[in-house]
Amino acid sequence: MRGDGDLMKGYIPLAIAIIGEVVGTSMLKLSEGFTNVIPSIGFMLGFGTAFYFLSISLKVIPLGTAYAIWAGVGTALTALIGLLIWKEPFSVMTAFGIVLIIAGVVVVNSAKRPGSAIEGQK
Repeated sequence: MRGDGDLMKGYIPLAIAIIGEVVGTSMLKLSEGFTNVIPSIGFMLGFGTAFYFLSISLKVIPLGTAYAIWAGVGTALTALIGLLIWKEPFSVMTAFGIVLIIAGVVVVNSAKRPGSAIEGQK
């Protein structure tokens, strides 16, 4: 069993990976199909950073947990950026879907912790 300190060390690179993914996705939109060079380079750097730091986090965080957090938080942040920067449509159903994704991340994390209510049902 990993110590809590080791596990927490995995969340720092995971947070950097999430930021890299969100930056990369934002640059992808700005690249306009890779026709703008600077945002295209930003896309590559963002996703390169994301995958590098995700791989570091996987040394201490289980794959399923790390990916669920990465995908859930990345999705929520990307939707928020779409709303705030690009004025993309954001409905009640969109918000509800994002809440469900985040709830799923919470459930996945709860199921992995020793002594959790869900753990005994594995």
